[in-house]
Amino acid sequence: MLLCMLGWVGFAYAQTLIITDQNTGKLLEGVTLISQSSESVSLSDPSGEVDLSPFAGSKSILISLMGYETEQLSFDQLQNRNFRLALVPTNLQLSEIVISGTKWNQQSANLPIKISSISPETIAFQNPQTAADLLGVSGKVYIQKSQQGGGSPMIRGFATNRLLYVVDGVRMNSAIFRGGNFQNVINLDPFIMEQTEVLFGPGSVIYGSDAIGGVMSFQTRNPTFSQEKNFSVSGNLTSRYSSANQEKTIHADVNLGWKKWGLLTSFSNWDYDHLKQGKNGPDEYLKPFYVERINGSDQVIYQENPGLKQIPSSYSQYNLMQKIRFKPNSKWDFQYGFHRSQTSPYGRYDRHNRIQNNLPRYAEWDYGPQLWQMNLLSIKYTADRGMFDQMSLKASQQQFKESRIDRNFQNPLRTIQEELVDTYAFNWDFHKLMDEKHTLSYGIEWVKNQVSSTGKTEQIETGQTQKGPSRYPNADWSTWGIYLNEELKLTGKANLQAGLRYSRYQVFARFLDEFYPFPFEESELDEGALTGSLGMAIRPSSDWVIQSNFGTAFRAPNVDDLGKVFDSEPGAVTVPNPELRPEYAYSLDFGVAKKIGDLAKIDISTYYTILDHALVRRNFTLNGADSISYQGELSQVQAIQNAAHARVFGLQLGLEMRLSPQFDFTTDLNFQNGKEELNDGSISPSRHAAPLFGVSRLEYKNNLFKGQVYFIYQGERSFENLAFEERNKDEIYAKDQNGNNYAPAWYTANLKASYQFHHNFQAVIGLENLTDQSYRPYSSGISGAGRNLLISLSYKF
Repeated sequence: MLLCMLGWVGFAYAQTLIITDQNTGKLLEGVTLISQSSESVSLSDPSGEVDLSPFAGSKSILISLMGYETEQLSFDQLQNRNFRLALVPTNLQLSEIVISGTKWNQQSANLPIKISSISPETIAFQNPQTAADLLGVSGKVYIQKSQQGGGSPMIRGFATNRLLYVVDGVRMNSAIFRGGNFQNVINLDPFIMEQTEVLFGPGSVIYGSDAIGGVMSFQTRNPTFSQEKNFSVSGNLTSRYSSANQEKTIHADVNLGWKKWGLLTSFSNWDYDHLKQGKNGPDEYLKPFYVERINGSDQVIYQENPGLKQIPSSYSQYNLMQKIRFKPNSKWDFQYGFHRSQTSPYGRYDRHNRIQNNLPRYAEWDYGPQLWQMNLLSIKYTADRGMFDQMSLKASQQQFKESRIDRNFQNPLRTIQEELVDTYAFNWDFHKLMDEKHTLSYGIEWVKNQVSSTGKTEQIETGQTQKGPSRYPNADWSTWGIYLNEELKLTGKANLQAGLRYSRYQVFARFLDEFYPFPFEESELDEGALTGSLGMAIRPSSDWVIQSNFGTAFRAPNVDDLGKVFDSEPGAVTVPNPELRPEYAYSLDFGVAKKIGDLAKIDISTYYTILDHALVRRNFTLNGADSISYQGELSQVQAIQNAAHARVFGLQLGLEMRLSPQFDFTTDLNFQNGKEELNDGSISPSRHAAPLFGVSRLEYKNNLFKGQVYFIYQGERSFENLAFEERNKDEIYAKDQNGNNYAPAWYTANLKASYQFHHNFQAVIGLENLTDQSYRPYSSGISGAGRNLLISLSYKF
């Protein structure tokens, strides 16, 4: 009998589950298996296989993949099916497995907050050019761009450093993430994403500072092991072309798997020419000229087809990722990851649109090469040790390099400012299943940023340089925090979740700048912040989910707030303010999702957020003066101050309909309304509350073919509803019938189709912006692509 038992155990620990699509028989990669008893987690490999060794004897295994019905089966039930499982395709899911809510795998329907996921399959079909475009695919995140090499997400009326970016569980926000629009998200590679999640609303309890409007969590792929053979090789090759910007993209990744070791290497390279906009739209979006330096003189060049090609907007980029994974047994999982991304220099297109005395304001206004690099050591341990069932330890180092180069028209002096930020972080997180109804998540975090900033002036004719004003002081920014999150199953239909976090941050900046007479040489902040959340998720039946949450969040002043000197707009200069404190947000969310049989799903979420002691740019004085000379221009002095209150109300609507076994219809619609208080007590519309926007898709699927007709659209933002600070930006807005700036409504009609020629080979073709609209997303400095032909070829081995 003992021999029989040993034989059964050996069989179970060597068994492999094969997962397929019920309709097509396609092998499914990326299916998540979670054991609710042991908290074991595994993913199926490109062959649809997953090792069931960690799940032997489990009574409940959750098996899920976006686009398919979730299964909950025991190990014995899988054995009775001969370890083969066919998942049923569906778009009508009320729940999915997510990580960003608590840093641990959970069913989204058990959380009181709204989380949206973007799957690798969606990315492969939609083919977003950048990670910013990837977020826009969801239809729930608005993307602003100042140049083609850009993309600044707006979520629930907040943007930039009031949103948190997380990569493989590590915060990406650095001490110089600014309040103005930025483009750091393009450092990430859409090709290598395993799961992308957007957490809407406050996330400071789990993630600390900056998580006011939401958290964008990017989980890159991990190395996989060989399931049955001693060694396996798998990978992907992709090439893509787009006509509107002559995009030429290649991607390759290779996974080497052994029984206990896995190596994953990924490389991507993008090359974009100047972006061509559509023909049908406002004349104000046309820029018929650009500047070239010819024979030692700046010359204005006029295009033959006035303004359709947006010059300068070209750029290129490469991304490299290397991961090494070692899993000696079912308890320990070690992983090292290296990420590197670098862009070419690229023009900030909106600045090149500025006119002064009927001539271009700038001959040059460019971002230099943008570098992001991360080293990450991750250790996971799974075992019942009294204080925890699961432990995750992450130690990371990141480096950011940025620069700005500008030169006035016909001026031989070029200004160059360069920033280097080194970031070190330590995250230690724990998960404990106290009993069937009670779960704890807790952890600590420590982050340190070291900022180095330099400035110089270059004489372009002689090449001689001299020291110039830097953008920032040399500074240190650090924070630590401790959090506790508790989940309690009140009944079989109601989950209560509560969390609490205490954070401490320190900033020390040295203002040793002879170019501006600051009345101080150094500044130091040392403050704490307490945040919390309380929410409930209720499932009255299998067809209903009701979610409600109250949460607080904060943003600590960073070096960009405390010490930056820059031209925020023509005729204004922002100077340091050493008297800053955190800003706090208080947010109430309520959401309902209803599944109507197998025909439809409706998802409605509403929220109301108050931002107190908001860090905003307002008029200021320097040594008693309200104006100073900056780069040869008399400029109004401004500074970041705790000077305002803001309120944002919004509604998110989602609809999914199963029209037939082959046809599906989906739509996402977002409404936001934001107001903020100004110095004089007047109320201005909030700059980062986007106009009405959304996307609607009609999709056809039949075996190996998938086709989609979809519309992307934005409502009008009138002059009266523009933020006061936006109303004078002639270079980015159209003119209404009264000659005032405004953002017109727009739409694009699009077609996309994919065909699986072989289980290894797929082709995607798209015709985007069919009617060749000239459109510009709200607050953007560059127009979107005109009519565009997209061709993507992918091979999987």
